[in-house]
Parts: sequence; C-alpha cells; structure tokens
Amino acid sequence: MQEPAPGVNNSRLVILLIAGIPVIMVLAATWLWWFVIRGDLDLVEILGTANRGDLLDPPRPLAEAGLLSPTGAALPWSNVDHQWTLLVTHQGDRCGAPCEQKLYLTRQIHLALGKEFPRVRRMLISDRAPSDTGMSVAELSDGKPAPADFSALLASEHGSVAVARMDVAAWPALFPETLTSEDVWYLVDPAGWVMMTYDSADSYKDVISDLKFLLKNSGD
Repeated sequence: MQEPAPGVNNSRLVILLIAGIPVIMVLAATWLWWFVIRGDLDLVEILGTANRGDLLDPPRPLAEAGLLSPTGAALPWSNVDHQWTLLVTHQGDRCGAPCEQKLYLTRQIHLALGKEFPRVRRMLISDRAPSDTGMSVAELSDGKPAPADFSALLASEHGSVAVARMDVAAWPALFPETLTSEDVWYLVDPAGWVMMTYDSADSYKDVISDLKFLLKNSGD
C-alpha cells in the first residue's frame, strides 16, 4: 500500500489542530469556571480591576443623606435621567485651590465626554450656602481672575452644577476621605450610591477611561 505523501500528513495534522482548538478552549473555560464557582480561584485578585479610581466597599447611599437646597429646604435625591454624577464636596467658609481645581477638573472631564455628555452630571455638596462662602484664590485653573465670591464663581464658570447642602454631622459617614484630604472627589452611580473616589494622583485620562468603561457597560 502506498504511504501518503508527507504533504498530505501535514495537511491532516493542521486540520486536526484547527478542529481541536475550540474543544480545548471549551474544556479550559469549563475547568476555569469550575474552580471559580468552588471559590478556589479569585479572578478579580489575579487579574486586578480595570478602574483607576478607588472603589468604595461598600458604596454609600447619597440618596439617604438628607440633602438640603442652598436655602435650607429639603432636597430629595432625584435622578430621573439616570445620570452618573461627578460629585465635588467642600467644607468651610472659603473656596481655596483644592475646591476650585476640583470644580474645574470635573467640568473639563464632563466636556471631554463628547456624545456621552448627557449621561453625566456634576454636583457640589457643601456644608453651607454658596452665598456664605468666599474665595481664597486670585486666579482660576484656566488663568482667569477669580471672582470675588463663591456664588459668582458658580454662576460664571459652573452654571450647570447642581448645588446642595449637607449637615456637618453626616459628613464623617458619607465623605470620611475629605476629612484628611481636600483634593478628594467622588463618582456616584445613577441609583445614588457613592461608589468611587478620585484625587490629585488620578490623571484626567484615568478618569475619562473609567467613565467610558462604566457608560459602555451600564444599562443607564
């Protein structure tokens, strides 16, 4: 009997390998999933997380914070458009460099989202009304002269920001990071959960990357 030519054997081997790859992948995935289900393998620990900000575990319910309007009226949490919220917080009677820079940064990030702009909003929570807050910077982050007071800054540079007040007694439970660092700000999901923090160590591009990932993979 005539033996197959070497080229024929090679072709058969290639066909067998191609046919066997999907089977091998299915078996490997089944094996991996089995160990994950049993708890013997932690994929999050092994692969890490994609986010650049710091996830809060557990997240904190902003919807239960008892927010007030700048005039002191009750301000129930409302998010009918299911937007993600870039949240800046501020305590004290002066808006200094960290306060102004956070407002500027979140505005630029919001604008940079392009077509996703409507799916995100910005909010400022303070321990007092803007009218009771002054400015302690002479120049804004974009080089413009700083307005005389905080209300003027919000009106001229950040007119789209939702402004709320919160009792100082609630601050440690909801925003403990801000008690030791002035440059921390937050990301809130559409349901009103404070779920991630950022600070000056996180670059503009890092935040944009996180937001685009969340917007792409969320149903809101």
